[in-house]
Amino acid sequence: MQTLEANYTHKMITQDLNGLRMYLITDRSLFDGGGEFLDAVEATLMGGVKAIQLREKDLSDYELVELGKKLRLLTSNYGARLFINSRADIAEQIGANGVHLAETSVHAHEVKRNFPDLIVGVSTHSLEGAHLAETQGADYITFSPIYETPSKASYGPPQGLDTLRQVTHAVRLPVLALGGITLHRVPECLEQGAFGVALISDIWNSSHIKQHSFEYMQNFGGNTL
Repeated sequence: MQTLEANYTHKMITQDLNGLRMYLITDRSLFDGGGEFLDAVEATLMGGVKAIQLREKDLSDYELVELGKKLRLLTSNYGARLFINSRADIAEQIGANGVHLAETSVHAHEVKRNFPDLIVGVSTHSLEGAHLAETQGADYITFSPIYETPSKASYGPPQGLDTLRQVTHAVRLPVLALGGITLHRVPECLEQGAFGVALISDIWNSSHIKQHSFEYMQNFGGNTL
């Protein structure tokens, strides 16, 4: 009976998080100005992206709140979810849907006690880290780096597809493959059991952001939530 209940709960959580299968992380340093960055965000939303994580570590609290409000308006207009990097307090303040935690930061259970309405994700970089995030109450995890990528160089060499498969089979959480993701690599990540993919540069560096986002979304049934 407990197994059936656990399976039902896992199925409900997975269905609720379907919009996270294509999870886009911001990097406004790739754009000339705030207006260009916001236009790019809207282009991804027009292309069908349903989950955006605001990850701009250089901003002051005030600047983060102000930018977060603008992104919340955009994501709301397109029925998408907004996640704030690390700061559950700011996520709640601006009405974001969730917060994404570092592997070594506060436990997901603690965040949920204080901010029960937030979806809580955790970055992981090892099988042990994935297990720990699950026991600490994460709703989903990113696992990285799968491929070679400068943005994740500090986390060591690429984990590879074999390790990704080990992680997806070892935890019941939705696992998002992160690190060096490109459009043609999505199917092989999904074949290893990944729930979806998380990425930064391959979308933001595209000369046709809306179309490129749309092409990514076709791996997940198109414009889904």
